[in-house]
Amino acid sequence: MTASAPTVLATSGGHRAGTRARVQFDALVYHAVELAGVTGRRPRVMYIGTAIGDAEHFTTRMTEAARIAGFDLTPLHLFPMPNVENIEAAVLAQDVVWVMGGSVANLLAVWRVHGLDAIMRRAWRSGVVLSGVSAGSLCWFQGGATDSYGPELRPVTNGLGLLPYGNGVHYDVDPGRRPLIHRLVADGTFTEAHCTDDGVGLVYRGTELVEAVAEVPGKGAYRVVRRAEDGTAVEERIEPRRLPAAPD
Repeated sequence: MTASAPTVLATSGGHRAGTRARVQFDALVYHAVELAGVTGRRPRVMYIGTAIGDAEHFTTRMTEAARIAGFDLTPLHLFPMPNVENIEAAVLAQDVVWVMGGSVANLLAVWRVHGLDAIMRRAWRSGVVLSGVSAGSLCWFQGGATDSYGPELRPVTNGLGLLPYGNGVHYDVDPGRRPLIHRLVADGTFTEAHCTDDGVGLVYRGTELVEAVAEVPGKGAYRVVRRAEDGTAVEERIEPRRLPAAPD
């Protein structure tokens, strides 16, 4: 066991243009490793790119980012078949699972075909830190707002449900996400939703939101709840703690 309790870091960030590579890890990925509490050895990080169809060019970029960061990276590919013999053993051997963005609807369907929904729950309970960006954030929740089905945002409601909330990602850069999340809370699809601007992450111990953290100044996190008096959605800003800058 690495983390002291089941831990999720759900983000709208974690990557940046690199000085020595096309992509390098930003502060949110380093914070996921910090949450795992690794000492005395190189952190073990699994990269999962299901949401972008296991695009090989991005796996290469993540491998290079991990080399620069000093992490041991294991990619998990599911196309055209799993690239490891025992998926559960490979996942449980990690300190951190980092899930790439893309289509959360496709991710959930493919994961369920391969039993990764149950494997991720066991990994979460065992102390593997579950993390990721965009689709890699939405997947841990009941659901949220997604463009998986086309340019017009639609709800996704069949997330893994480790966290009993809705989730809004890219909250400050995609103008359609805030109103859709508010509607989904107001109509009872989600009893509560937790949302992140780009560059912000939410830390959960068990199912409790314990902290918002940011790699970009001036950004926010948000809790959206339904007001009992009139059934409207009410949004509360959560001010994130600024993380130390990631090394170059």
